[in-house]
Amino acid sequence: MIDLIGDIHGHADKLEDLLRKLGYAKITEYTHPERKVVFVGDYIDRGPKIRETLQIVRAMVDSESAIALMGNHEYNALCFHFQETEGGHLRKHLIKNIVQHYETLKQFQNRQREYEEYLEWFKTLPLYYENETFKAVHACWDNKNIEYLRKTLVNDRLTDQLIYESVNNGTDLNETIDQTLKGKEMKMPDGLFFSDKDGTKRTEIRIKWWEDPSHMTYKSISVEPIENLPDQRIELSELKSLDFYSGDDKIVFFGHYWLKGEPSLYKANICCLDYSVAKGGKLVAYRLSGERNLEKKI
Repeated sequence: MIDLIGDIHGHADKLEDLLRKLGYAKITEYTHPERKVVFVGDYIDRGPKIRETLQIVRAMVDSESAIALMGNHEYNALCFHFQETEGGHLRKHLIKNIVQHYETLKQFQNRQREYEEYLEWFKTLPLYYENETFKAVHACWDNKNIEYLRKTLVNDRLTDQLIYESVNNGTDLNETIDQTLKGKEMKMPDGLFFSDKDGTKRTEIRIKWWEDPSHMTYKSISVEPIENLPDQRIELSELKSLDFYSGDDKIVFFGHYWLKGEPSLYKANICCLDYSVAKGGKLVAYRLSGERNLEKKI
């Protein structure tokens, strides 16, 4: 009896509206007599009520009314905060990175201790969740990656040492965390690019990791509908792995991808819950009641 909720990005009012719609009531925190929530990450950045969002989610986790997973924005915030031994930070304080974290930093102005307490809390967030019915992750469930994380993480969580190790480009840990929290990508054909939601020029596309790449074109494998992508078979040599999430596997829930329009299901076992609440879209949930195949609900 689980309700899964997508990326919130500091929209506490919409979160409270959604929780009430799902039948949760607030006494000291939001609870339901029969159900609990799995949040798939990205609680911070962009929105107007980031502190309030964290208060709601953390209180629900502390009361065991919810499980909260780590998103790439929480991971980025940790790396933005962690200092390198030779100076600087694990996530460089470049303009684009500062802009991404600006709303969070602004809303914690003069609340440094409170912010650092939440950074410590971020380190308690697992990177994935699985039970007998379903799986949940922020961006990408690759079975090999998750098995690697099971062996490497401590109770499915990052330690300080692992955070420092995770930024070493090209290592197994770096690539596994990058794919798990940010998804799989591939290069666009030479000369092509697009501008993302923040206006940043991109030459790589986020790919549908639940599709067999050997049957896909650049246009069909891209999660985002990008106009200038050619409708031609992809170069498989551009992919780091040809593995994909099987239609015979458990239901998997994830966020991260800034989908637009009316919520819909990709497949009977594939559900993205991120519908761009921070860009005027919807905050989305899926009410799971034991079914083995997804079904669209209102």
